[in-house]
Amino acid sequence: MPALPQEKLDKLVDRWEAIRAELNAGPDPQSYARLNREFAELDPLVDSIRRLAQAEHELGELQELSRDASAGAEMRDLAYEEMTDLRKRVAQLRDELQVLLLPKDAADERSAIVEIRAGTGGDEAALFAADLFRMYQRYADLHGWQTEIISLSESDLGGFKEIIASFSGRGVFARMKYESGVHRVQRVPETEAGGRIHTSAATVAVLPEAEEVDVDIRPEDIRIDTMRASGAGGQHVNRTDSAVRMVHIPTGITVVSAEKSQHQNRKLAMMVLRSRIYEQEATKRADERAEARKTQVGSGDRSQRIRTYNFPQGRVSDHRINLTLHKLAEVIAGDGLDEIVDALISHHQAEQLAALHDEAGA
Repeated sequence: MPALPQEKLDKLVDRWEAIRAELNAGPDPQSYARLNREFAELDPLVDSIRRLAQAEHELGELQELSRDASAGAEMRDLAYEEMTDLRKRVAQLRDELQVLLLPKDAADERSAIVEIRAGTGGDEAALFAADLFRMYQRYADLHGWQTEIISLSESDLGGFKEIIASFSGRGVFARMKYESGVHRVQRVPETEAGGRIHTSAATVAVLPEAEEVDVDIRPEDIRIDTMRASGAGGQHVNRTDSAVRMVHIPTGITVVSAEKSQHQNRKLAMMVLRSRIYEQEATKRADERAEARKTQVGSGDRSQRIRTYNFPQGRVSDHRINLTLHKLAEVIAGDGLDEIVDALISHHQAEQLAALHDEAGA
């Protein structure tokens, strides 16, 4: 474990105290939101720093006592005994702090746009795409996130050819980003009379939700078309020109939203467009420093098969970390997804720590 930089730790505590003072002074609303976000990020770090400092202080006192010739033998023996337990605690606190100090993705605390598309497998792939969305929807509910469908294209059997949704809440992208890639399912389709197992796939793309300050979109670079929204027939058909197609002319990125009123569609389409442009720029920057990002778990590339859901055997396998769980029902219901995400995060952190060790030893 590389030595913890005390000067850096002191600066973090100083910054935390300065922000707390500013917040108590009552800043303007815009500054308050920014300061509050930074304070929330620093708070667990400062707590960890202080707990480590307290444990190290107690360990120092015990070491002095153990060397004090004037102390009785029984007292010195007791000090030695407590030192053993305290050394373990100090090591544990150092590990926890080291993880908190690891570089974080700047977008981790953001909400996310999740795009799910049916891949190979026809109707079965569309049904699987719908299953994935319901899994994420339940997962979002468990974490207290809000879900809003932006656009949806259904198949004849009730599956989803494509669905784009917003998942809003703090830290959504930090957990959902590991879902980007190709998800494969192996099961007997409901339409299969012979009972044969079919393999289908769906792609998932998770984009950090961009804010207006992240992406400068000039009005003249946007073309907006209104269209007649399609419906299921009968009284439910949307007979007004409410659907919106938004095109960003410089990049060619196109977004369609046809779920709400025209005003709402413009808002949702702009949100997705901004996030896609932000992701495009972020990907470009990431490609330029690909060698420095070898510790990332999965590239998020849609051609990458990341997970297989095998229904006959009741198992889920995440191929990035060779993890297999025989609890498919819990995972596909959303309740068991945290176990996979936590394992991916731990693996990512372990590789980041290994990289720090290598740098320290170089």
